[in-house]
Amino acid sequence: MSILWEKSEAWRWLVRRTRDSKPFFVAFATLCGVVPGVIGYGVMQLTSSRNEQLEAQLRRTARPETTMMGQVNKERLAEFLGELQRKENTNDRYVAALKGETLTRKPYVRIQPVPKQKDENEVAAAEVNNSNDSGQK
Repeated sequence: MSILWEKSEAWRWLVRRTRDSKPFFVAFATLCGVVPGVIGYGVMQLTSSRNEQLEAQLRRTARPETTMMGQVNKERLAEFLGELQRKENTNDRYVAALKGETLTRKPYVRIQPVPKQKDENEVAAAEVNNSNDSGQK
């Protein structure tokens, strides 16, 4: 594939010009950044819709779990932004996530471990122990 670039006179001219002329290099680099940006912006403007009727219809036909997750995410974001406004330390969120724990909404009991799933043997043993303990009292 590099043969196409090495043999192309236009490519060699472009390399020579950018090497020899700093203003040409800056203009070429700017052109390479601005043109794709303008094209991307134009495509986004053409494809985005601000049709209120379409948005309302999409909201009406949304599945219940989608609506529920949207509400939960909105509540979590509001809680997080409230903590940031109050300048609370939010590092414990990241520590909890790394440990596989979830945060509660109680202000002083923020971190609770995720309950581990008990297998049937542990549940049966716990029930036997509980019944033995209650029989001895």
